Amino acid sequence: MAFLVVCCLAHRSSAQTDKLTLDECYRLARANYPAIKKMNLITRASAYDIQNANKRFLPQVNFSGQATYQSQTVNFSDAVGTLPGVSFPSVSKDQYRVQGEVSQLLYDGNNTRYQKELITADKDLQEQNLETGLYAIKNRINNIYFSVLLMEAQLKQNELNKANLQTQVQKTEAALENGTAFRSSLDELKAEIVNIEMAGTEYRANRIACLKMLSLFIGKELQDSIQLEIPETTNIQTSINRPELKLYDLQRSVYDVQRKQLRSGYLPQVSAFLQGAYGRPTLNIIDNKFGPWYVAGLKFNWSLGSLYSLANKKNMLILNQRSVDTDRETFLLNTRLDLTQQDEQVKKFTELIQQDEEAIALRAAVTRSAEAQLNNGVITIHEYIQKVNAEHLARQNELLHKIQLLQARYNQKFISGN
Repeated sequence: MAFLVVCCLAHRSSAQTDKLTLDECYRLARANYPAIKKMNLITRASAYDIQNANKRFLPQVNFSGQATYQSQTVNFSDAVGTLPGVSFPSVSKDQYRVQGEVSQLLYDGNNTRYQKELITADKDLQEQNLETGLYAIKNRINNIYFSVLLMEAQLKQNELNKANLQTQVQKTEAALENGTAFRSSLDELKAEIVNIEMAGTEYRANRIACLKMLSLFIGKELQDSIQLEIPETTNIQTSINRPELKLYDLQRSVYDVQRKQLRSGYLPQVSAFLQGAYGRPTLNIIDNKFGPWYVAGLKFNWSLGSLYSLANKKNMLILNQRSVDTDRETFLLNTRLDLTQQDEQVKKFTELIQQDEEAIALRAAVTRSAEAQLNNGVITIHEYIQKVNAEHLARQNELLHKIQLLQARYNQKFISGN
């Protein structure tokens, strides 16, 4: 029994010390996001496409057959004339053929090579497009993570304020017993503590809601006892390294491959073939009998019709690349605007925190003075609570601004891609 109690206490202690970092949330959210499964599917589909492209150079086998009846055939007597004692063979009007052909592509104008390059480029483009979508998850994780940190900071400050008022309640209860305080003063203090507890209930509910959202993102159930570590403040790099930039580069590379692939449209294709057949007549039509025969050789196909539209197709691809360049410039401009806005946010919150510290120092001095005045009966409980609430609000504002400053810095990291 004692062993079970120790185990339970150890488990509870370990559960209370569970910690989670922002980087771990990034990693878990990426692994848990359903779209990540497409990465493997894209790779496998691309491998199949390349295998199919390579099979163009495998021998191609075709079979055919036919049976025909002709109204006329070659009449050698009409062509040569009649010769005494000589009879010419005749070709049957009913003819039969069963044929098989094996062909081997030798040169296709590099069409297969460009096709494989295009498959690879398209695969890289799809993967980077997916990476861009996965990167956007970081922003949503940031919002939830820092919301939890804010709720936790406000809860701690709320408990400090509650403890301060509870101390005053104890003093007022003692004074009430001695007949130097009013019951209404004690009730007002207790009512204010209830307000603080109500605020704490709201903070805890918001924290639990954010933790549940975070649990769904990372695919890991988070207990109420989980502790989110406050991220470190790092130096922000000014360069932009967003995954969208690589996406634009890959889009351009796809058009580059398509432009190279246009060359194969006006180059000849060369292949070797072997035909074997059985039927009547054979290649020797004079011998009007069933028999086998074969034909072997080389053949090429050269179509120049693609030259008519070649220039227009090239111009279309150039226009597409210019469109990608325009999208890239637009993205960079918008990103720089967002970074400028975040820079101002960082400056604003930094200045606000300095002002918060000054306000807290002044409010704390006022609260200490109010407590002394309350003990001497100079001010009422209501006036004292106003002073305490003012200090509490100043401290809450500082907590809010510190979390907002930290989130603004991580927004900078997200926007810049660093």
